[in-house]
Amino acid sequence: MLASFGEDFFRALLQGTPPGTVYALIGLGFVLTYKTSGVFNLAFGAQAYISAAMFFKARQDWEWGIVPALILSVFVLAPLIGLTLERLIFRNLRTASAVSKLVIAIGLSVALPALFELLANYKPVAGRPPTGIVPDGGSVFYDPFGIYPFSRDELAQIIVAVAAMLLLGALFRLTAAGLAMRGVVESPRMTELAGIPADRISALAWAISSMFAGMAGVLIAPRLNTLISTDFLTLVIIAMAAAAVGRLVSLPRALVGGMALGWFIALFNTFLPRWSDDYTWLKPFQENLTPSLPFVVLFGILVFWPAIRRSIDAADPLAGVDPPPPALASATRHPLLTLQTRAFGVVFFSFIGWVAFTQADVRWVSLLTQAVILATIYLSITVITGFAGQISLCQGAFAAIGGFTVFQMADRYEMSVLLAALIGALIAALVGALLSLPVLRIGGVWLAIATLAFAFFFDAVMVKFSWVGGGSTALLTGTRVPRPVLGPLDFGASDRSFLALAIVVFVIVAVGVIQLREGTIGRTLRALRGSEVAAESIGISPARARIIAFAVSAFIAGLGGAMLAMQQKDVNYGQNFTPFAAMFWLVLVVSLSARTVEGAAQAGAAFVLFAPVILDGTFLTWLPFITEDNLPGFFPIPGKWRFVLFGLTAIQFARHPEGMVEFGKRRATRKRNERYYARDAERAAQAAAEAGMAT
Repeated sequence: MLASFGEDFFRALLQGTPPGTVYALIGLGFVLTYKTSGVFNLAFGAQAYISAAMFFKARQDWEWGIVPALILSVFVLAPLIGLTLERLIFRNLRTASAVSKLVIAIGLSVALPALFELLANYKPVAGRPPTGIVPDGGSVFYDPFGIYPFSRDELAQIIVAVAAMLLLGALFRLTAAGLAMRGVVESPRMTELAGIPADRISALAWAISSMFAGMAGVLIAPRLNTLISTDFLTLVIIAMAAAAVGRLVSLPRALVGGMALGWFIALFNTFLPRWSDDYTWLKPFQENLTPSLPFVVLFGILVFWPAIRRSIDAADPLAGVDPPPPALASATRHPLLTLQTRAFGVVFFSFIGWVAFTQADVRWVSLLTQAVILATIYLSITVITGFAGQISLCQGAFAAIGGFTVFQMADRYEMSVLLAALIGALIAALVGALLSLPVLRIGGVWLAIATLAFAFFFDAVMVKFSWVGGGSTALLTGTRVPRPVLGPLDFGASDRSFLALAIVVFVIVAVGVIQLREGTIGRTLRALRGSEVAAESIGISPARARIIAFAVSAFIAGLGGAMLAMQQKDVNYGQNFTPFAAMFWLVLVVSLSARTVEGAAQAGAAFVLFAPVILDGTFLTWLPFITEDNLPGFFPIPGKWRFVLFGLTAIQFARHPEGMVEFGKRRATRKRNERYYARDAERAAQAAAEAGMAT
């Protein structure tokens, strides 16, 4: 018995070594990028995907050999991407906050895969498994211990990971370039004063880290059945646990963390099924915990390891001389300009309402309704990110809770869907408050990673429960949700009536968000966003404020998710609420304006209407001399350009943290204010002169 246990234990360690080296390799890439640039590079998975897809295309479509395909994808394309990102984007952001860099990395993780697929004309094809960097990598095996056969691909992963660790260790410990890289991430301004060319050092670091991403992607590819960018994102999230063990600064610890993660998962998958046969109470753990184990491990490391709470985001010591963020444009407008803005808003939305309720067809009414509902969901980002300054990547999970609750209450208990929507929003608020409790002591990048781990846990496990998502059958066939009926008002009678309901809900939530911003809670959140230490010194409780922010944000997202399920008459989890969708929501909202209601409304309209209006060329048909039959030949533009353009707009976040729309409003307001106040001063001077002449 003991011998059998020992053999199984050793086999599990051998089985976990290849995936452990994959996690370690990605963890090393995270640490390398963070040590040399201060960027937690969530776009690492996108870079790995591009190199893997390029290697696959060169091998399969162009019929290149392994060596030239590897040189192109890993040693040419990958460093070129890194140098481009450093030169055009991150070189100007070295003194930006870690959160700003994280938002931009999220935007790149959305934009880069779509951009590559468009430019390289690459389309993932199911049933065409990628090949590795060694001949017959997946079909030739070696069994040195007689209990577990390693494939050639797995051996290549192990050898490359160990070699990379040794080379990186030598780089940082034995070379002047490694020392200079550490200095640049601490303070580029001070290293420049010491005569170190920070730009060159940063470019070298990005080239090396991007080459790591490319090699990791090519090595990971044979483990996948089809090359899809979202699979690489999932692998990167799993490997974050390795980077977290290294606290983003220790290469040896990241290597150990990756290997330990692979071994732990293999041991878990080896012994838990056997124990569950003997102890039936373990069966639910085997079925539900196994697919989410990496995310649970990541969340546990972030929450319970004291070293994470003591770590500090990389920041420039001289960044304290930078000015504070500007006030909102609405707070500095001249009274006459405020009156004009409100009058224009009334006229504009009256015209839109007239078109929507009298002229638009079913398709456009549906699109407008979806835009209004998504704007409601995006108000949750306004609260948690715009007001509280926290990056939450699980808003999609909160919205899904609202949608699933409506489905469950209507399907099981025939409850009114409006009442079910409120219950779903309350459940989401409770989940948000409970989630905030274990992450109270972490912030910045670590909080974002923790919420992302929760989002993937919800995606991998919770939606599969019958009492949450309706089980696998409901996820495959759809979860039908009825439209609401309120007394004599049947909002399912027409799409226009439901559009009216969506507008009412958005207005109510928007007014509530504005009142929250102007009230005590909003002022408290702004104080915490400015300086948590200073806020604590005047008696503000950061824990209480963060719990409130998470709860309110989750409530709004849950309510919006319920409305979206009603509008589509189906939860459509895979289309609406996945972690990738929530990441795109964040990028879109913060790029436009995360601090205002207008920003959420504009983000909702942009998400829904950009493709049919701009990419399909519909806006041209509004001209009297153009119809659908004589549109230019390049229309419709592929829908992936929406991800590219909106993803790249996140680059502006570091330069204008208030968002591009709010920045434009403030600049226009400043010019108009100068004119109005100059006219007021002229009138006051003229009145004073006339009064002097009269006396």
